[in-house]
Amino acid sequence: MSTQEIRSQADSRERAKRNDVPIARLIGFEAKDIADGHATVVLAAGPQHANPMGTLHGGVLCDIADAAMGIAFASTLAPDESFTTVELKINFFRPVWQAQLKAEGNVVRRGHTIGYVECTITDQENRLVAKAASTCMVLREQKAAGR
Repeated sequence: MSTQEIRSQADSRERAKRNDVPIARLIGFEAKDIADGHATVVLAAGPQHANPMGTLHGGVLCDIADAAMGIAFASTLAPDESFTTVELKINFFRPVWQAQLKAEGNVVRRGHTIGYVECTITDQENRLVAKAASTCMVLREQKAAGR
């Protein structure tokens, strides 16, 4: 891997830490409390995030869960590594109209190539809104180029 590719990966990680991520700006979420294998994403969910029935669109919950899990997993990577999500699953437990949501991602298992991450999404009253799980694959060398 070239020095430029490693620098590009480091720049991507730094943008994530600064919350300078296009999807975060679009949806309105923010990453907080990023640590080794852990990340929290917060979102003030409101009418702008509604589905046709008026409740929070499930895709928005997937987005904040994916972000929390991805940032948590990225915090475990070496400078020459990148990753991709190969599977994501989510269960919805309660409808949301307007709430302060917190998605907490935690790396459960970080193997050499495959990792498993879980996320719990709660509202401002600490009620369980959704749970998600993700499988991530570590990329190295040419597979990590440009990511």
